[in-house]
Amino acid sequence: MTTPNTLRIGHSPDPDDAFMWYPLADLGSGPKVDTAGYTFQHTLEDIESLNHRCENAELEITALSIHQLAYVADKYTLTNCGSSMGDGYGPMIVAPKPIEIDKLPDIKLAVPGVRTSAFLTTGLLYRSLGRTLDNYEVVMFDQIIERVVAGDFDAGLIIHEGQLTYANAGLERIIDLGEWWGSTRGLPLPLGGNAIRNDLADQFQPICRVLADSIQYALDHRDEAVNYALNYARDMGVELADKFVGMYVNDWTIDYTDRGRQAVRQLLAEGAEAGLIPEVGDIDFIMPD
Repeated sequence: MTTPNTLRIGHSPDPDDAFMWYPLADLGSGPKVDTAGYTFQHTLEDIESLNHRCENAELEITALSIHQLAYVADKYTLTNCGSSMGDGYGPMIVAPKPIEIDKLPDIKLAVPGVRTSAFLTTGLLYRSLGRTLDNYEVVMFDQIIERVVAGDFDAGLIIHEGQLTYANAGLERIIDLGEWWGSTRGLPLPLGGNAIRNDLADQFQPICRVLADSIQYALDHRDEAVNYALNYARDMGVELADKFVGMYVNDWTIDYTDRGRQAVRQLLAEGAEAGLIPEVGDIDFIMPD
């Protein structure tokens, strides 16, 4: 049961999200930042589960794929902080052996969810080849590499820390979608964001301020926050976990900037033009007070 000042914050059990929101956790000595009178309850689920939960507006604050925003813009508004941007890198398609890019639509692909930004970007890649993404199966993100190695799939679309560990399983990178997007659009690839439920519009700015302060505290106390994030770092030591955190918690996470906001609008506009998602309309971003 929640109280009026309790905010449930949904995020993935991954090093980057754990790093960002560690300062909001009460680990016995209270949060590390001023929470403006709010109590934050952490709800940890994989991103595809959170994508579906936000369709019912279940959580006050949630991580979501930028892809999913097209379906819940009437329920949630993005905060200007908390973004995950692939700046020249991002989700990858990996396989046990080389595959020509134009042959990808012919093989069976394991994907982490149909509302992930990785899935939308793959759809746009396939459209650029004159094909559609229809030969796939949804697999939990942390099982994709092992399922590909086992021969259940020809290739896998990997997100999260798999982007750094796939080679350990003997897989090869076929394409880095963040690299492809950046080279063809000249923009970072917007992957995930954080959003506040629209019925809290009168509290948008103070809540966003707490979130921004949490991210800044984590960046300012990096070793401390990375040490906490190790609790959610599958198959990663401190050095690799720190590298992964640096990929997705950085200057973009503090502020989308005009370029980052343009990237969000471009991805969703292209998705709508290709008929892959609904038209979103104007996209607002909540600024801290």
